[in-house]
Amino acid sequence: MTSTAIAAATIDSPATRTEHDLLGARDVPAHAYWGVHTLRAVENFPITGTPIAIYPELIRALACIKEAAARANHDLGLLDAVRADAIVAACRELREGRLHEQFVVDVIQGGAGTSTNMNANEVIANRALEILGHARGEYQHLNPNDHVNLGQSTNDVYPTALKLAAHFGIERLVQAMAVLRGAFERKAVEFADVLKMGRTQLQDAVPMTLGQEFSTYATMLGEDEQRLREAVELVHEINLGGTAIGTGITAHPDYAARVRERLAEVTDIALVTAPNLIEATQDCGAFVQLSGVLKRVAVKLSKTCNDLRLLSSGPRAGLGEINLPAMQAGSSIMPGKVNPVIPEVVNQIAFEVIGNDITVSFAAEAGQLQLNAFEPIIAHSIFKSVNHLRNGCLTLAERCVEGITANREHLAALVRDSIGVVTALNPYIGYKQATAVAREAHASGGSVYRIVLEKGLLTQAQLDHALRPEALTRPVAFDVAGR
Repeated sequence: MTSTAIAAATIDSPATRTEHDLLGARDVPAHAYWGVHTLRAVENFPITGTPIAIYPELIRALACIKEAAARANHDLGLLDAVRADAIVAACRELREGRLHEQFVVDVIQGGAGTSTNMNANEVIANRALEILGHARGEYQHLNPNDHVNLGQSTNDVYPTALKLAAHFGIERLVQAMAVLRGAFERKAVEFADVLKMGRTQLQDAVPMTLGQEFSTYATMLGEDEQRLREAVELVHEINLGGTAIGTGITAHPDYAARVRERLAEVTDIALVTAPNLIEATQDCGAFVQLSGVLKRVAVKLSKTCNDLRLLSSGPRAGLGEINLPAMQAGSSIMPGKVNPVIPEVVNQIAFEVIGNDITVSFAAEAGQLQLNAFEPIIAHSIFKSVNHLRNGCLTLAERCVEGITANREHLAALVRDSIGVVTALNPYIGYKQATAVAREAHASGGSVYRIVLEKGLLTQAQLDHALRPEALTRPVAFDVAGR
């Protein structure tokens, strides 16, 4: 259900309960776990029609924080056991995936995330009230602000939740990248004996194997998995306990340390309280860094897809070196046409991620003084990038890479007829004579092999030794004197 649909349903709901906030009283659907603050946010921000429930990692993160806060406040004697236990029970249900449909505020919102925090406070409070045997909205028994949000502010809860959600999302993305890397690694083994021509600047270069080419794609993914693991370490530093601007106003002196301990227990993440909570409350550098690494992943993944599209171009008027699995008809007018639709969709994901990184950069830069009000768009941009890259990696692996085949005879013919193999003869006949051979081969259409033999530059045995596959695709020792 979209945020717009929820707003409409609210107006038309026959059964309501009355709730109050600083602006006055409003009727809220009796069945809703959210309350008046969420209602106003739904009405105020009909922007995308997409509720924050689209990001379950964010809901899970918020539940982790509220559970840790309840336990910490109980430890410090600020929250009685009955209320603390009810809040913890409600939070654990959210962590298990229940009531996520109740998180209805739009992903893009004003207020620096306050609407998201209040949506969480209200859902948790109303579910906790039910657990205690009370009706939703009976906040005199357990209040969203006084109890669920005790010792907290949106300004320390929301950025901490974004960091936890980013951690959860990156874990899933890295797993998906490993799946894609594994697919490329298996193809590298399968194609290890397939000789082909390498190219630089789209011109014939020197021979390589198709296995070597595919191994580079696996290596690039492995490098970026490591870069993501490094970047995610930055989001383990949190400002929880800083409350409004980082001074910790209204929080117990021991709350920041205790809530971090409790949150680390809940999430099993080695979290660190920022040494300067005022700085940490206003700084979005970790998000900028993470977004930049996501852009790096996208750029390299897109380059790989460009290669796959080029290598498979044809089937007769292109390179035609590999075959991508046919996924669907490629044209409504050209019979038999099949397009590289899977690499194409991953290219488009990459374009989006690059744009999201620009959005994150602008939003982080636009922060003023002690708070950045634009973290909701930072969150939306990063979460989209993470989710779409993950889906793209899995789709590319399962619906493209695993089914790639090589046109072995065509590749062998390209190597046999290529002028590029003359480079391997430089140590034997010298660059000047090799250049002359290449020029003649290009002008006459003849083969390098035949011209070298005709000119008596090398014997057939020497030529076969110089042009053996292992000499063409990796460093080998050669005996110039024994040629």
